[in-house]
Amino acid sequence: MQRVFSGVQPTGDIHIGNYLGAMRQFVKLQNDYSCLFCIVDLHALTVPQDPETLRKKSIELAGLYLAIGLDPKKVIIFVQSHVPEHPELAWLLQCMTYFGELSRMTQFKDKSKGKETVSVGLFTYPDLMAADILLYDTNFVPVGNDQKQHLELTRDIAIRFNNRFGETFVVPEPMILKTGSRIMSLTEPDKKMSKSSENQYSKINLLDEPSQIKKKIMRAVTDSENVIRYDPENKPGLSNLLTLYSSFTDISIEEAEARFKGQGYGTLKKELADVIVERLSEIQNNYKNLDLNYINEILKEGAEKASSIAKVTIERVKDKMGLLPIK
Repeated sequence: MQRVFSGVQPTGDIHIGNYLGAMRQFVKLQNDYSCLFCIVDLHALTVPQDPETLRKKSIELAGLYLAIGLDPKKVIIFVQSHVPEHPELAWLLQCMTYFGELSRMTQFKDKSKGKETVSVGLFTYPDLMAADILLYDTNFVPVGNDQKQHLELTRDIAIRFNNRFGETFVVPEPMILKTGSRIMSLTEPDKKMSKSSENQYSKINLLDEPSQIKKKIMRAVTDSENVIRYDPENKPGLSNLLTLYSSFTDISIEEAEARFKGQGYGTLKKELADVIVERLSEIQNNYKNLDLNYINEILKEGAEKASSIAKVTIERVKDKMGLLPIK
């Protein structure tokens, strides 16, 4: 089976943008691919983190992986820092990456803008992401549009390494959803829904109470036209709601437009809130029934399985680069 790898940072609260843009796709992929899904806690360290919160959110994310429907008998679920080959390969890839390439990364520019000090880790973040992917001979990476540039760099590094040292890495392909891959803020629909936003009304978290979800949807920014029409440029807020409705009901945006034609925004918002509450209630019930010991056991087994693959890759890479083995 071809292999899929992806990861989510255990920072902030996981919201419906994370779910629709990537995590829901994980569940669909597990039956057709050999999948590894990682809790990328090392990536989280590119900006300051409270240690206790990071540990708590790592466990929470593992639980949500299971709650959305990932089956540990079919996929490998593990924590990035539990597999030391990730940072080891990241260093080796840094030595194959050019300063100019990392300087052009849009996310680095956005996250460092206006800051007096920025960690080196934030700058070299794409190499760690490349290591995550290349360690496992990954064929496909389900990513949002915001990570596509990083995946393109991963491909460039893999090709460069293969050209210099001979065939070593599988060159991965992106797997991006056409609908739902970029969910926008409910309060600023020209911006992507973000875990880091301080405005709680801008996003719906997977563990939000039904009353919170309904309140956030009803307060979502639209426009004064009160006409149901998908038009991201001129009606970004309303178009975002249609995207959400389409994504949660698995009907096309055109069908959603037709369904609410001639009706006001309030009708769309009410029905959208209901479908989101219904889906998230299922996830939340699954999450509440999970045992902490069970989650830890899944992560331990996942780390062991991931390590067995990663060790083979890192030894192959070190040999190609001329590093002396232990004898």
